[in-house]
Parts: sequence; structure tokens; C-alpha cells
Amino acid sequence: MRIGLLGTGPWAARVHAPALAAHPDVTLTGVWGRRPGAAAQLAAANGTRAYDDPDALFADVDAVSIALPPDVQAPLAARAAAAGCHLLLDKPVATTAGDAHRIAAAAGRGAVASVVFFTVRHDPAPETWITEQAAKGGWFTAHADWVASLFADGSPPGPFTESPWRRERGALWDVGPHALSVLLPALGDVTGPDAVRAVRGPGDTVQLVLRHTGGATSTATLSLTAPAAAAGAGVELRGEHGVTTLPDGGIGPEAAFARAVDALLDSVRTGEPHPCDIRFGVRVTEILEAAEADLARGPATAG
Repeated sequence: MRIGLLGTGPWAARVHAPALAAHPDVTLTGVWGRRPGAAAQLAAANGTRAYDDPDALFADVDAVSIALPPDVQAPLAARAAAAGCHLLLDKPVATTAGDAHRIAAAAGRGAVASVVFFTVRHDPAPETWITEQAAKGGWFTAHADWVASLFADGSPPGPFTESPWRRERGALWDVGPHALSVLLPALGDVTGPDAVRAVRGPGDTVQLVLRHTGGATSTATLSLTAPAAAAGAGVELRGEHGVTTLPDGGIGPEAAFARAVDALLDSVRTGEPHPCDIRFGVRVTEILEAAEADLARGPATAG
């Protein structure tokens, strides 16, 4: 499959480009970015060419892999789908439900396959655990922690600390999708009046309370501004089967992304939608948008 890469930032350079270039069933056809010099450099490092025009890249490929901020990703993904390109998207697919639905509508009209790269859903141990817990059912409640110190006071600079969209949108939009990618398959969709509640904590910390189909509830703590000693991620489920926790991933984001590429190839070949396709990406965006709206209505701080 001929795949084009949109994006030239740290995530594109560290994960997308090398995984695509090394994949035995993929040809990395070209790279487009908002910075032409960076696109040329990334393309040269991975044995391909840079494109000045994304539409020209769409015309030369079967699929696109997107490593761009969500507000930039959304319109380009819709254009790529309209051009007949299968989609390998990053989370969140957009930061408004309207933009997410526009991607889904374009993908439907173009009859293209899609996979959203939720890292934990493409790591074998967590992926197997999530599938098993969803099959069991009977979960009463759950709690997720996705807590990082990326923007904490005194944290050292790194490739992702310069991300404007992460600073603007915060933990709700950056790590919230990871938590939802585990909670939704295990407990079911979030439905009903006031099914999404959110409260602000210190820094960009957000506490979510969700009500799922069938009556189960879950909570999630999301932060990019926690002290380094408090950082970590985990999910605990409680129900008629007892208590179980999400196992640690063991393969790293690069290998997980390669498995996301495999998932897209499988979906294209079989015609079967992947569990993390654009429709799932839309639902995650809708829930996050509802949480943001609840934050706007509620008190400014917790406690």
C-alpha cells in the first residue's frame, strides 16, 4: 500500500515516518508538512520525497497517515477521504464534534477504511486485556488515571513541551482519549442526560465522571501538570468478576504504530471496520466536547 505522511513534528519523526518506511507491506510515498524545509528533511531521512501540495500527495497514494494537531488534522483528513485515501489518524481526530463528523461523512462517501491510533489499543497485552474485559461484561464501576508532568513546574523541556495545541487544550484533549479508549469498550457507551460531568483540579487537571450504558459509572483523572512523582497511567475495573487492572504495555509507541498500520491494511483487505475506526474517534470527540461544555458551566476549581 502506498501511504503518504502528513506532518513533520516530533511524533511524525519519531513514530510515523520510521515505522512506515520500515513496514514490509507499505511504501512511504511522500511527506507533506506546513514547514517545507522540515518536510524535505524528514523525507530525505526516510528515503522518500517531500510534497509541496497535500492534494498532490493524496493523488499519488492509497492512504494517508496523519501526525498533525487535531484542528489541522480534521480538514485534511476529510479532504484525503474525499480523494479516496484510507485514513490512519491520530487522537483526538478533532476538537469539535462537527469537525469529527465531517471526517466520518467524507470517509463514508469515499468508502475508505480508517483506524485511529490510540497507543494502548495497539499494544498486545493491553489490547488483549481490553477485549477480554469487554467480552466478560458485568463491570460495576471503573477508574482511570492518565497523569503526566509534561507541563509541571520545573519539568525539563522536551519535544512535546513546545506543542501549542497541548498547552491550549490541556490534558482533557491530549490524554483523555487514551482513558476513553479503555473505558468505553469495557463499560459501554456514555449515554443519557448528564452522563458526562467534569471538574477542574490543579493546573490543567480534569476529573471526569461518566455514566455508561447499563448503568455502570466510571471516573478518570487527567493531567499534564502533575508533579513528576505523581505521574503514571492505569485503569481499574470492579464488578461481578472481582477487580482487574490494565496491564502495562510492553512494545513502545513505534511498534504499536506498526500494528496500527497492520490494522488498517486488514480493514482495507477484509472490508471489516476496526473497533477504533473514525466512528469511534467521533464518539470520543463528542464525549470530550461534552466534558468541556460541563467545565464551562461548573466551578473553576475542585474542592
